[in-house]
Amino acid sequence: MTETILTFRGAVYPWHCDHMGHMNVMWYVGRFDEATWCLFHHLGLTRAYLRDEGRGMVAVQQNITYKAELLAGDVIQVSSRLLEVKEKALRFEHRMAPVCADEGGVVAICELVGVHIDTTVRKSVPLPESVRTCAEALVARAVHR
Repeated sequence: MTETILTFRGAVYPWHCDHMGHMNVMWYVGRFDEATWCLFHHLGLTRAYLRDEGRGMVAVQQNITYKAELLAGDVIQVSSRLLEVKEKALRFEHRMAPVCADEGGVVAICELVGVHIDTTVRKSVPLPESVRTCAEALVARAVHR
């Protein structure tokens, strides 16, 4: 078992679907991006913190595995978990699935690495201690379950 956080819930609309009739990859990426910002907020990397401290988060790696199709009308959720905490970076995973368990399992998995930066000099900087502490606690709880 892992320590997960619900970071997105929403519906697939017809305009999210491509000529094949399923949700287009750009919408998967968009949903995973929304989940990322919810996860960051949970850790203390809020809009106010980033703005006030001149900080940002940048994605340096993103891998998506597509496991099943999503169609218009599907209601989905994304659950997220931290995999690794480093001095300046976080590695985390999002799992997208239908809200109703009887509609199937995980449809897509996205693993990302985000780096904390100084937005003025555009260089990586250490994560705040409070963020690292929160993130490390989530990883530790997942390991000890």
